[in-house]
Amino acid sequence: MQEWLGPRVDGYSVVKEELVQTVVVSGKVVLPSGIEIFSKVSGKVADVLVAEGASVSAGQVLLTLEKNDDRGAIEKARAATAQAEARFRKISEQTQSGSERALSSAKSGLEKAKTQYARVSELAARGYVSQAQTSDALRNLTIAHSQLANAQFQAKTTRAKGSDYALAEIALNKARANERAARDHSSSRVITAASAGVVTSCKVARGELVLPGKTMMVITPAGKTRLLVQLDAKNMRDLRPGQTASVAADAHPDQRFNAALNYINPEVDANRGTVELRFDAINPPEYLSQGMSVTLVIEVSRRADALSVPATAIRNAESSEPWVMVVDNGHAQRQAVKLGVRGDDKVEILEGLREGDKLLPAAGLAVKEGNRIRVTGT
Repeated sequence: MQEWLGPRVDGYSVVKEELVQTVVVSGKVVLPSGIEIFSKVSGKVADVLVAEGASVSAGQVLLTLEKNDDRGAIEKARAATAQAEARFRKISEQTQSGSERALSSAKSGLEKAKTQYARVSELAARGYVSQAQTSDALRNLTIAHSQLANAQFQAKTTRAKGSDYALAEIALNKARANERAARDHSSSRVITAASAGVVTSCKVARGELVLPGKTMMVITPAGKTRLLVQLDAKNMRDLRPGQTASVAADAHPDQRFNAALNYINPEVDANRGTVELRFDAINPPEYLSQGMSVTLVIEVSRRADALSVPATAIRNAESSEPWVMVVDNGHAQRQAVKLGVRGDDKVEILEGLREGDKLLPAAGLAVKEGNRIRVTGT
Protein backbone atom coordinates (compact mmCIF):
# COMPACT_ATOMS: atom_id res chain seq x y z
CA MET A 1 0.00 0.00 0.00
CA GLN A 2 3.06 2.22 0.47
CA GLU A 3 4.85 1.08 -2.66
CA TRP A 4 5.02 4.66 -3.77
CA LEU A 5 7.55 5.20 -0.96
CA GLY A 6 9.89 2.76 -2.70
CA PRO A 7 11.09 -0.76 -1.91
CA ARG A 8 12.41 -1.78 1.46
CA VAL A 9 16.15 -2.53 1.63
CA ASP A 10 18.30 -3.68 4.53
CA GLY A 11 20.77 -0.89 5.07
CA TYR A 12 23.31 0.43 7.54
CA SER A 13 23.62 3.28 10.01
CA VAL A 14 26.75 5.34 10.51
CA VAL A 15 27.90 4.77 14.09
CA LYS A 16 30.78 5.80 16.33
CA GLU A 17 32.94 2.96 17.62
CA GLU A 18 36.51 1.81 18.08
CA LEU A 19 38.17 0.66 14.88
CA VAL A 20 41.37 -1.34 14.57
CA GLN A 21 43.13 -1.68 11.23
CA THR A 22 45.15 -4.84 10.73
CA VAL A 23 47.27 -6.49 8.09
CA VAL A 24 47.30 -10.29 7.94
CA VAL A 25 50.49 -11.92 6.65
CA SER A 26 52.25 -15.25 6.72
CA GLY A 27 55.77 -15.79 8.00
CA LYS A 28 58.18 -18.35 9.33
CA VAL A 29 59.98 -18.91 12.62
CA VAL A 30 63.71 -18.18 12.75
CA LEU A 31 65.44 -19.47 15.86
CA PRO A 32 69.01 -18.49 16.87
CA SER A 33 71.56 -20.41 14.79
CA GLY A 34 72.49 -23.77 16.25
CA ILE A 35 76.05 -24.40 17.49
CA GLU A 36 77.62 -27.67 16.33
CA ILE A 37 79.44 -29.63 19.02
CA PHE A 38 82.32 -31.78 17.78
CA SER A 39 85.41 -33.50 19.13
CA LYS A 40 88.97 -32.33 18.58
CA VAL A 41 90.31 -35.85 19.10
CA SER A 42 89.28 -39.34 18.09
CA GLY A 43 87.98 -41.86 20.57
CA LYS A 44 85.02 -43.86 21.81
CA VAL A 45 82.15 -42.16 23.60
CA ALA A 46 82.31 -43.04 27.28
CA ASP A 47 79.09 -41.34 28.37
CA VAL A 48 76.38 -39.04 26.98
CA LEU A 49 75.12 -36.81 29.81
CA VAL A 50 72.33 -34.85 28.08
CA ALA A 51 69.46 -35.74 25.74
CA GLU A 52 67.66 -33.91 22.97
CA GLY A 53 65.43 -31.17 24.33
CA ALA A 54 67.51 -30.68 27.47
CA SER A 55 68.42 -27.15 28.57
CA VAL A 56 72.13 -26.72 29.27
CA SER A 57 74.23 -23.98 30.82
CA ALA A 58 77.57 -22.62 29.62
CA GLY A 59 80.40 -24.94 30.64
CA GLN A 60 78.12 -27.90 31.41
CA VAL A 61 79.60 -31.30 30.50
CA LEU A 62 77.71 -32.79 27.56
CA LEU A 63 79.61 -36.05 26.98
CA THR A 64 82.96 -37.69 27.62
CA LEU A 65 85.32 -39.86 25.56
CA GLU A 66 87.25 -42.84 26.85
CA LYS A 67 90.68 -41.80 28.13
CA ASN A 68 93.88 -43.39 26.81
CA ASP A 69 97.30 -43.08 28.48
CA ASP A 70 96.94 -39.32 28.78
CA ARG A 71 98.64 -39.18 32.20
CA GLY A 72 101.85 -40.74 30.87
CA ALA A 73 101.99 -38.32 27.96
CA ILE A 74 101.45 -35.36 30.28
CA GLU A 75 104.22 -36.51 32.68
CA LYS A 76 106.64 -36.99 29.78
CA ALA A 77 105.88 -33.52 28.44
CA ARG A 78 106.22 -32.03 31.92
CA ALA A 79 109.68 -33.61 32.34
CA ALA A 80 110.80 -32.22 28.96
CA THR A 81 109.64 -28.78 30.04
CA ALA A 82 111.59 -29.01 33.31
CA GLN A 83 114.74 -30.00 31.40
CA ALA A 84 114.35 -27.12 28.96
CA GLU A 85 113.80 -24.69 31.83
CA ALA A 86 116.99 -25.89 33.54
CA ARG A 87 119.05 -25.42 30.37
CA PHE A 88 117.55 -21.99 29.83
CA ARG A 89 118.47 -20.93 33.36
CA LYS A 90 122.01 -22.23 32.86
CA ILE A 91 122.41 -20.30 29.64
CA SER A 92 120.88 -17.12 31.02
CA GLU A 93 122.65 -17.20 34.38
CA GLN A 94 125.75 -19.40 34.69
CA THR A 95 127.06 -19.45 31.13
CA GLN A 96 126.39 -15.78 30.61
CA SER A 97 128.25 -14.72 33.76
CA GLY A 98 131.12 -17.12 32.97
CA SER A 99 131.54 -15.79 29.47
CA GLU A 100 131.61 -12.24 30.79
CA ARG A 101 134.41 -13.20 33.19
CA ALA A 102 136.32 -14.91 30.35
CA LEU A 103 135.92 -11.79 28.24
CA SER A 104 137.35 -9.60 31.00
CA SER A 105 140.28 -11.99 31.46
CA ALA A 106 140.98 -12.04 27.71
CA LYS A 107 141.03 -8.26 27.57
CA SER A 108 143.50 -8.15 30.49
CA GLY A 109 145.68 -10.84 28.85
CA LEU A 110 145.82 -8.89 25.61
CA GLU A 111 146.97 -5.75 27.41
CA LYS A 112 149.74 -7.70 29.12
CA ALA A 113 150.81 -9.31 25.83
CA LYS A 114 150.94 -5.91 24.15
CA THR A 115 153.08 -4.49 26.98
CA GLN A 116 155.43 -7.51 26.88
CA TYR A 117 155.85 -7.36 23.13
CA ALA A 118 156.60 -3.65 23.21
CA ARG A 119 159.24 -4.15 25.89
CA VAL A 120 160.88 -7.09 24.10
CA SER A 121 160.89 -5.19 20.80
CA GLU A 122 162.66 -2.26 22.44
CA LEU A 123 165.29 -4.51 24.01
CA ALA A 124 165.79 -6.37 20.74
CA ALA A 125 166.49 -3.07 19.01
CA ARG A 126 169.32 -2.48 21.49
CA GLY A 127 170.65 -6.00 21.08
CA TYR A 128 169.79 -7.12 24.60
CA VAL A 129 167.44 -10.03 23.70
CA SER A 130 167.57 -12.76 21.09
CA GLN A 131 165.39 -13.08 17.99
CA ALA A 132 163.80 -16.19 19.55
CA GLN A 133 162.58 -14.13 22.53
CA THR A 134 161.09 -11.56 20.16
CA SER A 135 159.31 -14.30 18.21
CA ASP A 136 157.86 -15.73 21.46
CA ALA A 137 156.51 -12.31 22.49
CA LEU A 138 154.90 -11.84 19.05
CA ARG A 139 153.34 -15.30 19.24
CA ASN A 140 151.90 -14.55 22.71
CA LEU A 141 150.42 -11.32 21.39
CA THR A 142 148.79 -13.16 18.49
CA ILE A 143 147.36 -15.77 20.88
CA ALA A 144 145.99 -13.02 23.15
CA HIS A 145 144.20 -11.42 20.19
CA SER A 146 142.68 -14.79 19.28
CA GLN A 147 141.55 -15.45 22.87
CA LEU A 148 139.87 -12.05 23.06
CA ALA A 149 137.98 -12.63 19.79
CA ASN A 150 136.77 -16.01 21.03
CA ALA A 151 135.72 -14.57 24.40
CA GLN A 152 133.82 -11.77 22.66
CA PHE A 153 131.98 -14.28 20.46
CA GLN A 154 131.06 -16.45 23.46
CA ALA A 155 129.82 -13.44 25.41
CA LYS A 156 127.71 -12.26 22.47
CA THR A 157 126.06 -15.66 21.91
CA THR A 158 125.14 -16.05 25.59
CA ARG A 159 123.61 -12.60 26.00
CA ALA A 160 119.80 -12.13 25.76
CA LYS A 161 119.89 -11.85 21.98
CA GLY A 162 122.64 -14.32 21.38
CA SER A 163 122.23 -17.59 19.49
CA ASP A 164 122.69 -19.92 22.52
CA TYR A 165 120.12 -17.93 24.48
CA ALA A 166 117.72 -17.87 21.52
CA LEU A 167 118.05 -21.63 20.92
CA ALA A 168 117.45 -22.35 24.62
CA GLU A 169 114.42 -20.06 24.60
CA ILE A 170 112.99 -21.75 21.49
CA ALA A 171 113.49 -25.17 23.05
CA LEU A 172 111.75 -24.04 26.23
CA ASN A 173 108.77 -22.58 24.34
CA LYS A 174 108.46 -25.79 22.31
CA ALA A 175 108.52 -27.93 25.44
CA ARG A 176 105.86 -25.79 27.08
CA ALA A 177 103.70 -25.95 23.94
CA ASN A 178 104.01 -29.73 23.87
CA GLU A 179 102.96 -29.90 27.49
CA ARG A 180 99.94 -27.67 26.82
CA ALA A 181 99.03 -29.83 23.83
CA ALA A 182 99.19 -32.95 25.97
CA ARG A 183 96.94 -31.38 28.59
CA ASP A 184 94.55 -30.05 25.94
CA HIS A 185 94.40 -33.47 24.32
CA SER A 186 93.33 -34.92 27.64
CA SER A 187 90.82 -32.16 28.42
CA SER A 188 89.41 -32.49 24.88
CA ARG A 189 87.93 -35.81 25.94
CA VAL A 190 85.50 -33.88 28.13
CA ILE A 191 83.06 -32.04 25.85
CA THR A 192 81.31 -28.99 27.36
CA ALA A 193 78.73 -26.45 26.19
CA ALA A 194 80.18 -23.17 24.98
CA SER A 195 76.97 -21.29 25.82
CA ALA A 196 73.58 -21.80 27.40
CA GLY A 197 70.84 -23.19 25.19
CA VAL A 198 68.79 -26.23 24.28
CA VAL A 199 70.08 -29.50 22.82
CA THR A 200 68.23 -29.68 19.51
CA SER A 201 70.12 -32.67 18.11
CA CYS A 202 72.17 -35.55 19.55
CA LYS A 203 73.86 -37.81 17.01
CA VAL A 204 76.07 -40.07 19.15
CA ALA A 205 75.63 -42.87 21.67
CA ARG A 206 77.81 -44.55 24.28
CA GLY A 207 80.50 -46.76 22.77
CA GLU A 208 80.41 -45.07 19.36
CA LEU A 209 83.71 -44.10 17.75
CA VAL A 210 83.97 -40.41 16.88
CA LEU A 211 86.52 -38.65 14.72
CA PRO A 212 87.82 -35.07 14.92
CA GLY A 213 85.41 -32.60 13.37
CA LYS A 214 82.39 -34.92 13.40
CA THR A 215 79.25 -33.18 14.67
CA MET A 216 77.99 -34.94 17.77
CA MET A 217 75.37 -32.49 19.03
CA VAL A 218 73.69 -29.24 18.07
CA ILE A 219 72.83 -26.65 20.72
CA THR A 220 70.50 -23.77 19.95
CA PRO A 221 71.65 -20.92 22.21
CA ALA A 222 69.28 -18.83 24.26
CA GLY A 223 68.26 -15.74 22.29
CA LYS A 224 65.42 -13.97 20.57
CA THR A 225 62.97 -15.95 18.50
CA ARG A 226 62.31 -14.04 15.30
CA LEU A 227 59.52 -14.20 12.76
CA LEU A 228 60.45 -13.46 9.17
CA VAL A 229 57.74 -11.99 6.93
CA GLN A 230 57.64 -11.07 3.22
CA LEU A 231 54.98 -8.36 2.85
CA ASP A 232 53.55 -6.96 -0.36
CA ALA A 233 55.15 -3.52 -0.78
CA LYS A 234 51.77 -1.86 -1.38
CA ASN A 235 50.83 -2.56 2.26
CA MET A 236 53.90 -0.82 3.68
CA ARG A 237 52.61 2.71 4.17
CA ASP A 238 50.97 2.00 7.54
CA LEU A 239 53.79 -0.06 9.05
CA ARG A 240 56.47 1.18 11.44
CA PRO A 241 58.84 -0.45 13.96
CA GLY A 242 57.29 -1.10 17.37
CA GLN A 243 53.88 -2.17 16.10
CA THR A 244 52.57 -5.39 17.58
CA ALA A 245 51.09 -8.45 16.00
CA SER A 246 49.01 -11.34 17.26
CA VAL A 247 50.61 -14.56 16.08
CA ALA A 248 49.47 -18.16 15.72
CA ALA A 249 51.50 -21.07 14.40
CA ASP A 250 49.70 -22.88 11.62
CA ALA A 251 50.19 -26.12 13.58
CA HIS A 252 48.66 -24.56 16.74
CA PRO A 253 45.98 -22.13 15.48
CA ASP A 254 44.23 -21.85 18.86
CA GLN A 255 47.35 -20.78 20.78
CA ARG A 256 48.27 -17.16 20.11
CA PHE A 257 51.21 -15.07 21.28
CA ASN A 258 52.45 -11.57 20.54
CA ALA A 259 55.37 -10.20 18.54
CA ALA A 260 56.82 -6.73 17.96
CA LEU A 261 57.96 -5.36 14.61
CA ASN A 262 61.71 -4.88 14.95
CA TYR A 263 63.05 -4.26 11.45
CA ILE A 264 61.77 -3.16 8.04
CA ASN A 265 64.14 -3.79 5.16
CA PRO A 266 64.54 -0.50 3.24
CA GLU A 267 64.89 -2.37 -0.07
CA VAL A 268 62.06 -3.93 -2.06
CA ASP A 269 62.58 -7.34 -3.64
CA ALA A 270 62.36 -6.40 -7.32
CA ASN A 271 61.36 -9.91 -8.40
CA ARG A 272 58.55 -10.45 -5.92
CA GLY A 273 57.57 -6.89 -5.06
CA THR A 274 57.85 -7.64 -1.33
CA VAL A 275 59.58 -6.13 1.67
CA GLU A 276 61.18 -8.19 4.42
CA LEU A 277 59.90 -7.61 7.97
CA ARG A 278 61.38 -9.07 11.14
CA PHE A 279 59.38 -9.49 14.33
CA ASP A 280 60.68 -10.38 17.80
CA ALA A 281 58.43 -12.92 19.50
CA ILE A 282 57.26 -11.89 22.97
CA ASN A 283 57.29 -14.83 25.41
CA PRO A 284 57.36 -17.37 22.54
CA PRO A 285 55.83 -20.78 23.26
CA GLU A 286 58.14 -23.78 23.52
CA TYR A 287 56.55 -25.60 20.58
CA LEU A 288 58.02 -23.17 18.05
CA SER A 289 60.62 -24.80 15.82
CA GLN A 290 62.93 -23.64 13.05
CA GLY A 291 61.07 -22.78 9.85
CA MET A 292 57.58 -23.28 11.32
CA SER A 293 54.84 -21.40 9.44
CA VAL A 294 52.96 -18.71 11.35
CA THR A 295 50.18 -16.21 10.63
CA LEU A 296 50.53 -12.66 11.95
CA VAL A 297 47.74 -10.15 12.43
CA ILE A 298 49.55 -6.81 12.58
CA GLU A 299 47.79 -3.88 14.23
CA VAL A 300 48.71 -0.84 12.13
CA SER A 301 46.19 1.71 13.42
CA ARG A 302 43.53 2.18 16.09
CA ARG A 303 40.75 4.80 16.44
CA ALA A 304 38.90 4.97 19.74
CA ASP A 305 35.88 6.96 18.50
CA ALA A 306 35.65 6.65 14.73
CA LEU A 307 32.68 7.19 12.42
CA SER A 308 32.26 3.66 11.18
CA VAL A 309 30.38 1.97 8.35
CA PRO A 310 30.50 -1.60 7.03
CA ALA A 311 33.03 -2.11 4.25
CA THR A 312 30.21 -3.51 2.08
CA ALA A 313 28.66 -0.02 1.91
CA ILE A 314 31.72 1.54 0.21
CA ARG A 315 31.73 1.78 -3.55
CA ASN A 316 34.97 2.19 -5.54
CA ALA A 317 36.80 1.70 -2.24
CA GLU A 318 40.19 1.23 -3.88
CA SER A 319 39.90 4.26 -6.14
CA SER A 320 40.77 7.84 -5.39
CA GLU A 321 37.05 8.74 -5.30
CA PRO A 322 35.16 6.31 -3.04
CA TRP A 323 31.47 6.99 -2.45
CA VAL A 324 28.34 5.63 -0.74
CA MET A 325 24.64 5.71 -1.44
CA VAL A 326 22.90 7.67 1.32
CA VAL A 327 19.16 7.64 1.95
CA ASP A 328 18.03 11.23 2.57
CA ASN A 329 14.32 11.96 3.04
CA GLY A 330 13.46 8.65 1.43
CA HIS A 331 15.60 9.20 -1.66
CA ALA A 332 18.89 7.60 -2.66
CA GLN A 333 21.70 10.07 -3.07
CA ARG A 334 25.31 9.57 -4.05
CA GLN A 335 27.78 10.92 -1.47
CA ALA A 336 31.56 11.15 -1.85
CA VAL A 337 33.49 10.11 1.26
CA LYS A 338 37.05 10.16 2.55
CA LEU A 339 38.20 6.92 4.14
CA GLY A 340 40.41 6.42 7.18
CA VAL A 341 41.23 3.32 9.18
CA ARG A 342 40.10 0.05 7.64
CA GLY A 343 39.22 -2.74 10.02
CA ASP A 344 38.42 -6.35 9.17
CA ASP A 345 34.86 -5.50 8.03
CA LYS A 346 34.44 -1.84 8.99
CA VAL A 347 35.82 1.39 7.53
CA GLU A 348 36.37 4.78 9.15
CA ILE A 349 34.72 7.77 7.46
CA LEU A 350 36.75 10.96 7.78
CA GLU A 351 34.59 13.21 5.61
CA GLY A 352 31.18 13.10 3.93
CA LEU A 353 28.90 11.47 6.56
CA ARG A 354 27.47 12.08 10.02
CA GLU A 355 26.56 9.74 12.81
CA GLY A 356 23.11 8.22 12.20
CA ASP A 357 23.16 8.57 8.39
CA LYS A 358 21.53 5.63 6.57
CA LEU A 359 23.42 3.85 3.83
CA LEU A 360 22.59 1.24 1.20
CA PRO A 361 24.80 -1.79 0.59
CA ALA A 362 26.98 -1.64 -2.52
CA ALA A 363 25.66 -5.00 -3.73
CA GLY A 364 22.08 -6.20 -4.10
CA LEU A 365 19.13 -4.17 -5.39
CA ALA A 366 20.17 -1.79 -8.14
CA VAL A 367 19.23 1.64 -6.87
CA LYS A 368 19.86 4.76 -8.86
CA GLU A 369 20.43 8.19 -7.46
CA GLY A 370 17.05 9.88 -6.84
CA ASN A 371 15.06 6.63 -6.47
CA ARG A 372 12.68 6.39 -3.56
CA ILE A 373 13.88 3.87 -1.02
CA ARG A 374 13.09 2.74 2.50
CA VAL A 375 15.91 1.49 4.75
CA THR A 376 15.35 -1.20 7.32
CA GLY A 377 17.81 -2.74 9.74
CA THR A 378 20.61 -0.94 11.52
